[in-house]
Amino acid sequence: MIVGILKEIKTEEHRVCMTPAGVEVMCQRGHTLLVERNAGAGSGFPDAAYVEAGAEIVATAKEVYARSEMVMHVKEPLAQEYGLIREGQIVFTYLHLAADEELTKGIINSKCIAIAYETMQRADGSLPLLTPMSEVAGRMAIQQGAKYLEMEHGGHGVLLGGVTGVAPAVVLVIGGGEVGANAAKMACGLGAKVYLLDMNLDRLRYLSDIMPKNCFPLMSSPATVRELVKQADVVVGAVLIPGAKTPKLVTKDMLKTMKKGSVLVDVAIDQGGCFETSKPTTHTDPIYTVDGVVHYCVANMPGAVAKTSTMALTNATLPYALEIATKGWKQAMRDTLEIKRGANAVDGKITFKGVSDAFGLAYTPVESLL
Repeated sequence: MIVGILKEIKTEEHRVCMTPAGVEVMCQRGHTLLVERNAGAGSGFPDAAYVEAGAEIVATAKEVYARSEMVMHVKEPLAQEYGLIREGQIVFTYLHLAADEELTKGIINSKCIAIAYETMQRADGSLPLLTPMSEVAGRMAIQQGAKYLEMEHGGHGVLLGGVTGVAPAVVLVIGGGEVGANAAKMACGLGAKVYLLDMNLDRLRYLSDIMPKNCFPLMSSPATVRELVKQADVVVGAVLIPGAKTPKLVTKDMLKTMKKGSVLVDVAIDQGGCFETSKPTTHTDPIYTVDGVVHYCVANMPGAVAKTSTMALTNATLPYALEIATKGWKQAMRDTLEIKRGANAVDGKITFKGVSDAFGLAYTPVESLL
């Protein structure tokens, strides 16, 4: 199969969807890899490394789309790309369709095969292609929260771990999945007092076993969130419903009860965000303030640590990319549950329930198209 590796064009997005090492493996398996010029430069991978791995360097995204049977991105296609996507072409990337109606319409109109990293799910409920970026984003959330607590950024001047004789900051993490667990680990490591909320009792038991003593896993409820946001110096939104829009768990009214200069970090912003006052921001303009509370809502947080993120992402995506390229999308979906669950749109039909529900669109089970 001819596989295209596209350069990211989202603001301040430095990742690339595949390292030269990944390209080498694909080429060894008999596939042709087209890499857009300078696609890997932001992650420290020059074009020469891709050529050495066996790829062909292509000058423009337009040519990559025109020649490739499958294109791979990190982030979702932007408006200027919608017209380049061909009917029947496989688009394999993070899509987050349920949070973006314009993109959803663009994908429908293109009649492509849209396979989303974030909805690929194993039988045990784990999300293999979301996990590596969740690990990065969870850890980064605490770094950013600590930074924006500093007074020069509008924070109220609290050191996350405190010092001898001075209490540490209180960190509230809403959501006990990969993002939340990694955020809690980082915050605990810095010495903060951490509350970690989840609605799954089995998950809470597990978190109670593995987390340090300064982490307090609690059952999540509106009342618990309402009470803890008053105490929190940093609140991390780490809730995920795979492929669906995120529920708003911190309301405008709750914001008024929070400490002035406290910080909200919304890691769920890609799926619409879990704070009512959230709106997407960028690495160049990452924060804004509502009712005295600093909001950090960067939609591609792992892009700031591109080399780590790119290597972690390739480790996770490469086996699935190989399977799709080798077998074709239909056979790959028949053989592998995760790939089938990754199908968000096929030939103009929405094949993921969370997306159809978000916009009131007709839902077509992907099984009927295989």
